[in-house]
Amino acid sequence: MSIEQQHHPDAVRDVYDRMVAAAGAETRYLTRPSGSRVHVIESGDGPSMVHLHGTLTSALSHLMIAERMPATRSHLVDRTGCGLSDPELGPRSLFREHAVGFVDDVLDGLGLDRAVLVGASGGGIWATWYALERPDRVRGLILLGSVPTFPGGHAPVPLRLMGSPVIGKVMRLKKPDRAMMLKIMSTMGEDGSFDRHPDLLESLVAGAHDPVAEAANVAELRALLDLGGIRSSMRFTPETLRGITVPTLMIWGVRDPVVPVSQAREITGLIPDCRLEELDAGHVPQLRHADTVASLMGSFADGLN
Repeated sequence: MSIEQQHHPDAVRDVYDRMVAAAGAETRYLTRPSGSRVHVIESGDGPSMVHLHGTLTSALSHLMIAERMPATRSHLVDRTGCGLSDPELGPRSLFREHAVGFVDDVLDGLGLDRAVLVGASGGGIWATWYALERPDRVRGLILLGSVPTFPGGHAPVPLRLMGSPVIGKVMRLKKPDRAMMLKIMSTMGEDGSFDRHPDLLESLVAGAHDPVAEAANVAELRALLDLGGIRSSMRFTPETLRGITVPTLMIWGVRDPVVPVSQAREITGLIPDCRLEELDAGHVPQLRHADTVASLMGSFADGLN
């Protein structure tokens, strides 16, 4: 059975149903021109904010933010093959084009000419690419946690190995359980952060056992990384960052190991209209600081023209 014919496991759907219901949110599918479906969680009422989650996770990782922003229409998007979205794998050489086209299709499907775009980690790469390619459709750009391909960014060794054809295949035979997932998050500066998010932790474990999501994540890692680290063709250069013309908010954890906060301060000076907010967190600031993150994002969006 090809990956396009596979479906997300019941365990993934079960935790989705439970978390979305508890948050009082809604879900729907958008159909792309290709016929593949994109799953979106929606809540709130007001100006639209479109979220793109990080690698190895799903839209559920932003649900605690949407719950705290009732005056915003939050659209939490499962990226290609992740969460409950259909896979749509393309050649590695066209990965950036795929990402931009995906966001185009999502905004079109939502009926939005423009929106505030939120990107976390791998989703931050997609959001930044989109802001560079389609600034007319981006009211503002929010980067939640570090963007691995920014200057000074690096990929942890396990992620580099996971994307390799031989070593990665062996690594993927051992599926993470709860303890292993907590250990992985600890290396990302988030030790103890899941104490208040047991359902989200369950969703990450379920996602790690999902062959559809695994294929999507491996495809992304292979496009972005080789055994030496981040591919030079995928890095944002200082010159490129100076070309971001939309208002930008960066929310960074001071313990983020992917791009140090010292580097984030330098990056803030490169992007013409950019503000940096530093939180006592690792790579996923909303886990410990959902209230603060939601407040910062809401204030930023309120200040846009």
